[in-house]
Amino acid sequence: MKLLNDKKQFEKALAIFDQHGINNILTLSNFTITQVLKACAHMGDLQRGKIIHNLIASETKNDIYVSSTLIHMYVHCGDIASAQSVLDSTKTKTPSMYGIMMKGYIKNKQANKAIDLFNEIQNPNDVHMILLFNACAQLKTKEALDLVKKISKQIPKSFFLNPRLLTSLLDALMKCGDVAHAEALFYSLKEKVLPMYGAMMKGYVDNNLPEKAIDLFNGIQNPNDVHMIILFNACAQLKTKEALDLVKKISKQIPTSFFLNPRLLTSLLDALMKCGDVAHAESLFYSSKEKVLSSYGAMMKGYVENNLPEKAIDLFNEAENADDVNMILLFNACAQLKTKKALDLVKKISKQIPKSFYSNPRLLTSLLDALMKCGDVAHAESLFYNSREKVLSSYGAMMKGYVENNLAEKTIELFNELKNPAGVNTVLLNQMKLGDIQSSIPIYLSAIKAVSQIGDYSKAQSIVKQIPDCLLIENQIPSALIDLWGKVGSVDEAKLIFDKIRQPNTIEYTTMVNSYGLNGMGMQAIALFHQIPRELLHEATYICALNACSHSGLVDEARRIFKNIEMKTMRIYSTMVDCLSRASAFEQAQELIDEYERNHSAESTMYTALLSGARNAKNVYLSQNIYDRMKKLFPEEKDPLISAAVLLANVYASSGEIDKASDIRLEIYKSGTKKKVGLTWITVDGQVYTFRAHDRSHPRSNEIYAEGEKISNEIIKYGHQYDSSWITRVLDEDETVESVLCGHSERLAIAWGFVANPNASKLQMVKNLRICGNCHRSTKLIAAIRQCEMIVRDANRIHHFYKNGQCSCNDYF
Repeated sequence: MKLLNDKKQFEKALAIFDQHGINNILTLSNFTITQVLKACAHMGDLQRGKIIHNLIASETKNDIYVSSTLIHMYVHCGDIASAQSVLDSTKTKTPSMYGIMMKGYIKNKQANKAIDLFNEIQNPNDVHMILLFNACAQLKTKEALDLVKKISKQIPKSFFLNPRLLTSLLDALMKCGDVAHAEALFYSLKEKVLPMYGAMMKGYVDNNLPEKAIDLFNGIQNPNDVHMIILFNACAQLKTKEALDLVKKISKQIPTSFFLNPRLLTSLLDALMKCGDVAHAESLFYSSKEKVLSSYGAMMKGYVENNLPEKAIDLFNEAENADDVNMILLFNACAQLKTKKALDLVKKISKQIPKSFYSNPRLLTSLLDALMKCGDVAHAESLFYNSREKVLSSYGAMMKGYVENNLAEKTIELFNELKNPAGVNTVLLNQMKLGDIQSSIPIYLSAIKAVSQIGDYSKAQSIVKQIPDCLLIENQIPSALIDLWGKVGSVDEAKLIFDKIRQPNTIEYTTMVNSYGLNGMGMQAIALFHQIPRELLHEATYICALNACSHSGLVDEARRIFKNIEMKTMRIYSTMVDCLSRASAFEQAQELIDEYERNHSAESTMYTALLSGARNAKNVYLSQNIYDRMKKLFPEEKDPLISAAVLLANVYASSGEIDKASDIRLEIYKSGTKKKVGLTWITVDGQVYTFRAHDRSHPRSNEIYAEGEKISNEIIKYGHQYDSSWITRVLDEDETVESVLCGHSERLAIAWGFVANPNASKLQMVKNLRICGNCHRSTKLIAAIRQCEMIVRDANRIHHFYKNGQCSCNDYF
């Protein structure tokens, strides 16, 4: 049996036992028992191992070699509880028993138990210390780092002759984030072995210091395959042309024998893909004779990252016996496509997933994300609520999905469920409290984006109060908070967050500029824009600055900014066209469109912006002309043409040509294309209420309409005249201009606000379309008469209606 075990022929060893020993187990020597248990361990035969454990005599169980082998067998088979039970019942515990048990704890992600066991050992040897450092490396906490430093000072000098000890110590220091201490130790060593270089290089990559990993690689005389793998990982992290050139150079120098390590090919493919050289990666992949699943995974991931999801799906279909990682990447590819075909594939594959794969929480998370991105919210909900063990990432996928599907309230409900310590999610709540930062960030980001969608200040406050201080320094969180405060109309709060950032990045600068622009603070937006270092200026930054000019009528400032932009994209041109059109500079706007079209195909967004400006100027001839051109240029683009038709109908209505406006509406109806329904939502006493025009679904509709009539009488008394130009259809017999305009969704939301809180001093609402001119004028009057500030965020900007009857937009919208 020993000879067979030494040759790794464990099945044959067990066959001998079955033939000769199973019926005479009590007569077998302890040595024979250890050989049987070793074979069971390597075969993963836990059931047989347990039977043997139960059959052997008590004297045999007390043998230190048998006890040690039993612990090893249970650890190898993943039964940690039974291994611990054997150790606890063993009177004389040997150093190897402690080592095996510690290794088992670490293997099963129970590092704290490994550390507790280490503390029981009276005279730990070098192996125990190596395992302790491995446990601390797994924890990656400050407490673990402190323990590593403490124990490292107590290490006997003789132990340092074991290079594995130093390697594990370096690895622990790096994993716990103390790069400086690891470097000091590494460079003080006279004799360095290759694994030490590997630990340092990996540590640099883990701590986002890829350049240092590359520098260290260049100092290694004879790097092995592991060093090359880590080098490729460092280059993949950099994603630069220089990194790509280095990958190609080193890949030509790789000894043929190194390619026996499948991880090398996988990391090389990953580096090429991350650096954007898809063609080279494909050539290497298809020329390799033996492909492993991990190399398929690297290619699929690369395709997804390079926005080639169809290629990722095609490759998945080529892979035999796809594993959980391949399926995760397939779902990511489908999530990127967001098509019905992709959704059908997600559902088909999800039915074929082996149950064992669900032990990987990332699989469920990616499946939920794909379903949500493809718009099947109901299926995602069913899967989520039927899953027994939920992890933070699956909550994150659901919350993000709700936000993307404009179901902000459901996001908040899920957030509140997660934060409820009385519920079943106590473990997850503790993870969020105990600084599982990477898992917590998506949760808080989704909650922030949800309240941003809802657009209510009080809801924003309640969420922000729950964000741990440790997350406020994470790059994504401050920019999300600036965006939130800007979108709920509280620019002062946004500026407080921005001012706390020592060195703002592109996203933070851009978001703050946008917050100013949204709230009609064009001068402040431009002042901040001019403070941004040139290297941080991005397409989005220019667009936000030009938008701020557009909404504040700062046309000359916009021209100066536009002139100085070196790389003018389609979106930048479109924003500038919008700015000029709002200012009725139609000739210049058209010249800009002509300039763009000399080298590019026509874009519907530019013509829509031009038409919107013509509508504001009530220019019927120009509006019709633009609309006719759009029909010729973009016959297949349904949504832009519907928007254009609605704008054109508004122009005719504003000019008193109701019949023509009605004809256009009829044309839209006959086309079968639905125009976007106007909605306004308002938060009252913590609950979000949504209204559409002439809505009577609210249980207190009678009170709402009575309040609306009361408000109408008040503003008429103060000189308001209803503007029929904002009605694009022929009135029914029982309708009046007043009744139609008072039935607009924003007017119903305002009425409900006052029904719920008659003495309200502030009302806040969000409208998914642009506010109409009549509602804008009437809301200014309502704010003054009722002495109630009103904040209305429409599709373009935020209107602050002050108690003095003025609006922050100065009627330029």
